[in-house]
Amino acid sequence: MVPTVPAFGGIPAGPELLIILLILVIFVVPAIAVAVIVLLVLKLRSADDADAADESDADRIAELEAEVERLREKVEGEPDERDRDEDV
Repeated sequence: MVPTVPAFGGIPAGPELLIILLILVIFVVPAIAVAVIVLLVLKLRSADDADAADESDADRIAELEAEVERLREKVEGEPDERDRDEDV
């Protein structure tokens, strides 16, 4: 005679729980993994774009500072409007 011992240690609805767990592992875990990978790639790409933007911003700031310095030297070389009014 064959003994009637439960295969899953007496857990009610054991095979059904095993099937549900198997479905989660097959379908849900890969979907979550793909979503995490996509988010990481997008985050890395945006970080690279931000670095490039920071470099271009730094170049632009340097250009503007040089322009301000050039204009400041130009203005310092010219007499003030008040000086011109006093001469008249």
